[in-house]
Amino acid sequence: MTSDAANDTVMKHDSSERDRLARERTSLANERTFLSYARTAIMLFASGATVVKLFPSSFFHIALGVVLVGFSFLTLVMGVFRYRRMKKIIPVE
Repeated sequence: MTSDAANDTVMKHDSSERDRLARERTSLANERTFLSYARTAIMLFASGATVVKLFPSSFFHIALGVVLVGFSFLTLVMGVFRYRRMKKIIPVE
């Protein structure tokens, strides 16, 4: 009987450790996703600014640059909202 009790304790410890590590992996994945949104926003902003700088006299290119810059801010805002929402959902130890 004692070996069963000790075995149950070890299994509970392993299970709690696995759960803790799973929460940590999920939290890190959430942070990686946010950084991906931020990286995409930076690239959209840089692309928009580059298009406007390279073709300053073309209305189409200026409009395209402004749209890209707008999408960059939208992407960043979406990333922040998604990160915060997932952070609330992920259980804390």
